[in-house]
Amino acid sequence: MGLTGTVLAVDAGNSKTDVAVVGAAEEVLATARGGGFRPPVVGVARALAALAEPVERALAEAGVPSVSHISACLANADLPVEEERLAAAVTARSWGASVAVRNDTFAVLRAGVAELRGVAVVCGAGINCAGMRPDGRTARFPALGRLSGDWGGGWSLAGEALWHAVRAEDGRGGPTALSRTLPAHFGLPTTAALIESLHLGRLASARRHELTPVLFSTAAEGDPVACSLVDRLAEEVTLMATVALTRLGLLTEPTPVLLGGSVLAAGHARLDEGIHTRLAVRAPFARARLVTAPPVLGATLLGLDHLGAPPEALERAREHWEAATGPTTR
Repeated sequence: MGLTGTVLAVDAGNSKTDVAVVGAAEEVLATARGGGFRPPVVGVARALAALAEPVERALAEAGVPSVSHISACLANADLPVEEERLAAAVTARSWGASVAVRNDTFAVLRAGVAELRGVAVVCGAGINCAGMRPDGRTARFPALGRLSGDWGGGWSLAGEALWHAVRAEDGRGGPTALSRTLPAHFGLPTTAALIESLHLGRLASARRHELTPVLFSTAAEGDPVACSLVDRLAEEVTLMATVALTRLGLLTEPTPVLLGGSVLAAGHARLDEGIHTRLAVRAPFARARLVTAPPVLGATLLGLDHLGAPPEALERAREHWEAATGPTTR
C-alpha cells in the first residue's frame, strides 16, 4: 500500500528555513532552503512572504502547484493562538488542501523517534521542550524567555556570562576567567571595553551569540563561575524533560529524550555528562539521544502521519535524509 497524497514539509527556524516536497510515490521530490522565520521581528505578513520563496521554489522543482497537506513546524509558534494565526496565514497562500502548524520543537522530536512517543529539549538561541504520546496528548512550554520562567539558550547564556565577567572586573562579584576570555574573543583588553563596544554599536548586538562558545571553553578550562553556568543549563534541560515526561505519564516507561539545537549539538562534555547524570537519577527509564537529522525530516514525518502513510513510506523518508546527512540520532 502506498502513500495517498503529497506533503509539503516546512521547518522554519530563526536563522534558516528548510522545505521538502514528498510525493505520492513516497519519494522526496524537491528540497529548498531559505532565510529565517521571525514574525515577532518583521510581522506575520513579511515572514510569510519570505517563507514563500523557498516553498514556491520547491513546489516548482517538484512540478506540483499544491499538495494534499502542509506540515509546518515554525519557530515563534510558541502559543496555541500563535499556531492558529500562522496556520490561517499559511492556508491563505493556497499551497495545500490542509495545514497543520506546530512549534519547531516538535520537528526535532519527530525526527528522532520511530513512533509518536518521546520528549525533546531544544537549546539553540533559546530553550524549549515538547513531548507527545501516540494517543495525541502533548506536553509543552510557552518558551517566551524569562516571561514564561525559562532559563537557558545561547542568548541567555551569553548574557549571564557577560554579567559575571563585568562584575568580576569592577569588584561587585567574585573572580572569573570570563572577565579575560570574553573580551579577548573580540580582541579587546577588558570587559569595560567590551560593554562599551556593544552599547555604542561598534560590535553588533547579534555578535553576543559568539560569547556562548567562549563560556563553554572557559568552563572546560575549569573556571568555577563558567562551570556553574554550564551546570545550571544541564539542570534546566533535565528539569524540562522530567516535567514533560511526568505530564505525559511517561516517567516510569522507557522513553526517548531527544536533544537538539546548536548548544546541545556542540558536544560540550561537561554539559552532556551533566544531563545524562541528572536524567539517570530523576528519570531512570529515559534514554537521552542527540538528534542529528535536519528537523525538516520531523516535519515530513508529521505530515506523513497526518495522511496515514504506511510504515514503509515513513522509512523511505528517513532513509532519504540518512543518505544525505548520516544517522538521525546518536
